[in-house]
Amino acid sequence: MLLTLGLNHNTAPIEIREKLVFSPERITQSLQSLSKLSSVEEAAILSTCNRTEIYCDISLQQTDQLITWLAEQHQLDEATIRNYLYSHTEQHSIKHMSRVACGLDSLVLGEPQILGQMKSAYQQAHHAGTLGKYLGRLFQHTFQVAKKVRTDTAIGSSPVSVAFAGVKLAKQIFGQLDQQTALLIGAGETIELAAQHLKEQGIGRLIVANRTLEKAHAIASQGQGYAIAIKDIPEHLAEADIIISSTASSLPIVGKGSVESAIIKRKHKPMLMIDLAVPHDIEREVGAMSDVYLYCVDDLKSIIDDGLQSRREAAEQAEEIIDIQVSHFQTWIRSQNASTTIQQLRQQAQHTREQQLQKALDALNNGTPAERVIERLANDLTNKILHAPSSTLKQAAADGNASLLSAAQQLFKLKN
Repeated sequence: MLLTLGLNHNTAPIEIREKLVFSPERITQSLQSLSKLSSVEEAAILSTCNRTEIYCDISLQQTDQLITWLAEQHQLDEATIRNYLYSHTEQHSIKHMSRVACGLDSLVLGEPQILGQMKSAYQQAHHAGTLGKYLGRLFQHTFQVAKKVRTDTAIGSSPVSVAFAGVKLAKQIFGQLDQQTALLIGAGETIELAAQHLKEQGIGRLIVANRTLEKAHAIASQGQGYAIAIKDIPEHLAEADIIISSTASSLPIVGKGSVESAIIKRKHKPMLMIDLAVPHDIEREVGAMSDVYLYCVDDLKSIIDDGLQSRREAAEQAEEIIDIQVSHFQTWIRSQNASTTIQQLRQQAQHTREQQLQKALDALNNGTPAERVIERLANDLTNKILHAPSSTLKQAAADGNASLLSAAQQLFKLKN
């Protein structure tokens, strides 16, 4: 049975979501731990700033077992997280994964980054060896659905994303950005998008900080900027009018002390700080400081809502596409049940064939005329193959089981 367990920006505040994030470094270990649960046969984990979800092929609906495991992984009490969690099974789980991949369940409707994050979740599970026939196929199906929705609808036509919302906020505050300096912290897709949008808005100067300088330089060079190491941020913080941060760090990168020093160097010229990371990259105490305007992911909702009308219309089309594709995947699942039966039937027929063929060959070797051997082989094969279904149908008739008799007529294409 397919099962999804998780929480997202709609069901849990950021204070809860950040406690349940799986860092990239521990995903493989967590997946292998998850797959050892008695009821779990396949597993994958999607963990982003806005959601943590567990996808399973599970023998029984052991939601409580998964909740216990999730709480233990993060050293939390079950009661702390239980009310924030949702679960979906079978077709509801299939539909939910498609909606997530298409961006229909995102903070920013139709945002494209989530598809890349789902692909990463698939690759991590594949690498960890926790994917099998059903969940592996479901991921591939989900990616195909997302591609179809992107191709056939206008869900991605408007440039609306968390990164776009952050840059839009900066433009609302500063007006023109050609005199401003932006410091981007991180080198993931969100920061790449932020750099792209800042360049489009004519940002005056761009600084990109990351642990890997090569990645930071690749982004900075697009906007005629330069790269620095994470550890050098305090030295450059005073230069930045706009700070946008999105990393996978488990601890804050920018502390109150370094911001205080920067504000003094800036002679209290205001700074806009946008923290798109979960857990936070910027210490929360920074938000209480004068001359600092700190926003996190949840604060951007009102800005994001301004550009969503066209995506809402496209989302209605996307929902219809998803419903059809969910039905197709359920048909595939049902066909897998039939394939096992067909395989067993073929194996039984093959065994009968080999037995009767050997008898025929022995008869030929003993001098029995070939014509008699062929005739007996045909009769014996027919009798052996039809014996079991004939006996079952006779018993069905005696029991008044008309549905089985009708099924036999359909199965063997018999004419009344």
